[in-house]
Amino acid sequence: MNNDRLLSRFRAVATTLAVALTLTLAAAAGCDSRKEPELPSVQEKLRESHIYGQSKLRIGVATNEPLMGELRNGQHVGFDVEIGRYVAASLGYEGEQRLEFVPVATEDRIPSLQGGMVDLVVSSFSMTEERKKLVSFAGPYFVTTQEVMVTSRLKDKIRTIEDLRDPAYKVCTSGGSTTEAELEKRQVKALVVKNVGDCVAGMREGRYDAVSSDETILAGFLASFPKEFEIVDMPFGTSELLGIGVPIGDPALRDLVAFFLQKSYEQGRNGQASPWQTAYNRTLGPWLRAEKRQPQPLEVPKLVDFDDKAPAK
Repeated sequence: MNNDRLLSRFRAVATTLAVALTLTLAAAAGCDSRKEPELPSVQEKLRESHIYGQSKLRIGVATNEPLMGELRNGQHVGFDVEIGRYVAASLGYEGEQRLEFVPVATEDRIPSLQGGMVDLVVSSFSMTEERKKLVSFAGPYFVTTQEVMVTSRLKDKIRTIEDLRDPAYKVCTSGGSTTEAELEKRQVKALVVKNVGDCVAGMREGRYDAVSSDETILAGFLASFPKEFEIVDMPFGTSELLGIGVPIGDPALRDLVAFFLQKSYEQGRNGQASPWQTAYNRTLGPWLRAEKRQPQPLEVPKLVDFDDKAPAK
């Protein structure tokens, strides 16, 4: 074989090897591109949210719902308040100087989020499909049921939903609540006021005979006036999923709140003293008849937490 033919064959082999190498590298690059993308971090989500750079986090809470949200001696206390504090601290707003609790009535929870008066609402806020058209939710952080509380003098007379329909009894509930809609569906005529606390005040004055609301809210008033009222278990048959309200235009903040609720949930599942369980034991726990555990939040994103990117020591 002469030199020219040998050189020609060598070039052909070299070309074939070069093409094969190029295809191999391309395939490898393709494999790399199919790898899972790097997870976003909590810090990155914070930068996307509307609270980034704010000096204070504003949380809407109730002020006249004992055990849940109450203003007592100038201090906000209750289960919802404790959950709000945990979420705020997780977002970097730890300490009273960085947190502002804003009183919101039941019917003002959605407008306060839409109008930018608060950043979050933690106030016995049931997650419903209708409300999800107006605000976003992270949660649930509690599962409750609708109940009825009656004055002690009527505890043997008002026992069923049919009894509630009797026009002789005046039933009260708060406006803008899921309870108001449920009573209407059951053909129970209810007198609607701004807050459940107004119903209770009216019952103590003899203006109302019964109030219907979430068991968590009613438990608080029963704890305050144990001799005056009794909770009657009625078969409304619906569970209320309480969630944290977030402005609908801020999916990053919703994801962050859901992520930190999940962290608490996982701590509880692992047998640790979770922030949720601590809050529950200090507030609602002694007054609710059934043992409760934190429910698993829905639609929780996968994020890299603050500490997960810290260099190993």
